[in-house]
Amino acid sequence: MRWMWLIVLGLAALAVGATPAEEAKQRDEAQIKEAMDGWWTAALPGREARLGWWREARFGCFMHWGVYSDPAGEYKGRRGGSYSEHLMRQLRIPREEYLREIAGNFDPEKFDADAWVKLIKSAGMGYLVITAKHHDGFAMYPSDVSTFDIADATKFKRDPMKELAEACKKQGVHFGFYYSHAFDWEHPAAPGNDWDYQNPGGDKHLFDEKQGSGYRMWYDVHPDLVPKARKYVDEKAIPQLMELIDKYHPEIFWFDTSGKLPVSEQLRIVKAVRAKDPNVVINGRAARGQGKNFGDYVNTGDNPAEVRETEGDWEAIPTVNNSYGYSKYDNNYKTPEFFIRLIAKIAAKGGNALLNIGPKGDGTIDENATRILAGIGKWMDVNGQSIHGTSRTVLDRQAWGDSTVKAKTIYLHVFQWPTDGKLVVGGLEGEVNAAYLLADPEKKRLVPSRINEKDVVVQVPSEAPDKTDTVIVLEMNGPVKGIKGRLLANNVVENQLLGFDGQAHGKFSYGDGKANRYYAAGFDKPSDSIGWPVRLNEAAVFQVSVRYLAPGDATLIVQAGEQTVMAQGQAAKAPQVLELGTLRLAAGEQELQFKLKEPAELSLFEVILRPAW
Repeated sequence: MRWMWLIVLGLAALAVGATPAEEAKQRDEAQIKEAMDGWWTAALPGREARLGWWREARFGCFMHWGVYSDPAGEYKGRRGGSYSEHLMRQLRIPREEYLREIAGNFDPEKFDADAWVKLIKSAGMGYLVITAKHHDGFAMYPSDVSTFDIADATKFKRDPMKELAEACKKQGVHFGFYYSHAFDWEHPAAPGNDWDYQNPGGDKHLFDEKQGSGYRMWYDVHPDLVPKARKYVDEKAIPQLMELIDKYHPEIFWFDTSGKLPVSEQLRIVKAVRAKDPNVVINGRAARGQGKNFGDYVNTGDNPAEVRETEGDWEAIPTVNNSYGYSKYDNNYKTPEFFIRLIAKIAAKGGNALLNIGPKGDGTIDENATRILAGIGKWMDVNGQSIHGTSRTVLDRQAWGDSTVKAKTIYLHVFQWPTDGKLVVGGLEGEVNAAYLLADPEKKRLVPSRINEKDVVVQVPSEAPDKTDTVIVLEMNGPVKGIKGRLLANNVVENQLLGFDGQAHGKFSYGDGKANRYYAAGFDKPSDSIGWPVRLNEAAVFQVSVRYLAPGDATLIVQAGEQTVMAQGQAAKAPQVLELGTLRLAAGEQELQFKLKEPAELSLFEVILRPAW
């Protein structure tokens, strides 16, 4: 037995001598190993069943609603930042003042759960995720864990979460919660509040270690501070999640900002939820560490305008304007047409769209958000089957739009109507049994024919029935099959080749997909380029332009084989469009490349090819 004691003493000595970084690594690795060897792996067989309804829905509603909705981005004459739900942090409002002045005046007397859910369902949304607790730490339901809640701190004595859960069940909408598990500005032991408590995880970066342009997080630099955060997890986060399950039986939990806590604590929270309810769906921001995601699916960035190819199940979270919570100063509302196309693009890549709206503090939904949902709903009433229950397309993005797939059916989402009445579907294999407009209740046959072994042409009306997104149904003689590769067209207004969709030759970083951030950034080495395998069935001439962003001047080049166009681009702080010239492309397959004459720092959004004849 003496040798065993020697091993124990040796391990203890190693632990005593461990650096903070080693201690942090051991801490997280132990929890990851426990998850991989035990509870997380044991939960994997149930994943397919858990995600069944979520995959079928494809389109849901996100709601950021809290006591911050009442000041709507302004407090005592001071404006907050772009996300109004962050008002407490932005203006550094003390906890007691927030409780008294903001929560104390919250009274959403016009709240009507049935009306909210009716609006959601009429928009074609299959599920609702609403904030039970955001980063301010305030519970929007009567909590037995904390008095920092709607029952104890506001004039509103009803339970809006209970009413919404019941309304969703009655109207056939799946229901769940957003819960800020790693960021809580109310609890004295939680990460985030560095104005009342001098806690880590806030804007001051207390206890973080500066590393280049970023920071090494507090829990890896000072693992001795983790027990304090664990106190918050044990006293508030886990108990509130348990009571949410007991009270409301949510079908999904949507977590956020997991990096504010160490991986070990993230995993303890997910473990507790999974043990309490093996069937609840858990999103992709719950627990992430050492290259592993411990949710049921992946979440991409906030508020996308374009999306990249993402493996597996994933979800994007656009919002109707810029803020997620209601802001009286944010009037940057997008159009229903923008979202209809975005939903189709997301579904084409196998993802879900969780579209956010921020209800007002009085319990009503802003007329702009209502207008957007109504516009989407009008389209979904006719075309919903081309979104719900579909899967990732087997084809590349098309010159005219995109596509979604369901068993033996492919839905063509046509954003640009062909000028000659010939819609060419590039890369589609197999025989088309029937073709018709989804909006046509009589399913009058369109005429499809095969151009070659890779492409099919469908004869379509001269005018687009829906200028936003006309859906054409192709019923195939078997499972939908296809090949990748962009077929360029000279019968649409433009061919858009996104940096997001190109093949990277070199090392690139990518933007998060927002309106001015859907770029591939790099080009600092001579060999760096972005390429797109393209095909043409006949020779064509295109006018070439590039949308880019660069801090300095650079010569931009687009090349295909021996054909090259180039132009001098100027330094700019905002995205610019530069005309490069005319490119004559021969029939056949080739790679179209974008590169720079000399290495420089540049972000590429897209190459645009407009037919020149």
